[in-house]
Amino acid sequence: MTAITVTTREGVEHELRPQDGISVMEAIRESGIDELLALCGGCCSCATCHVFVDRDPVGQLPPMSADEDDLLESSSSRTDRSRLSCQLPVSAALDGLRITIAPED
Repeated sequence: MTAITVTTREGVEHELRPQDGISVMEAIRESGIDELLALCGGCCSCATCHVFVDRDPVGQLPPMSADEDDLLESSSSRTDRSRLSCQLPVSAALDGLRITIAPED
C-alpha cells in the first residue's frame, strides 16, 4: 500500500496509506486533516488544495496541466514545489511522497 506523509501547517506529520486511484486531496480529507479546504471538490477550479511537494519519488508525479499552473499562479505562496493535491492520483509510484499543506491564501 502506498505511504504518503502529510505535514500540516502546524508542522504535525501524518502518515497516510490511501487506496490507489483516489487523489492525494481525497486521501488528506478522508484522513481527517481538515485544514485542506478543497472547496471545488477536486475539479481543478479553486486552488484551495495547494500543497508543497517535499520529495517526488523518482519523478513520478504527473506533469502539471495548464489549468493547474494558472490556478497556482494566483497563490501568493506558490513555489517551484507547488502542486494542487486534487491533480495527484495515488498509485504505488508515489510511495514515499512527502507533502506539506500550503498556507491559506
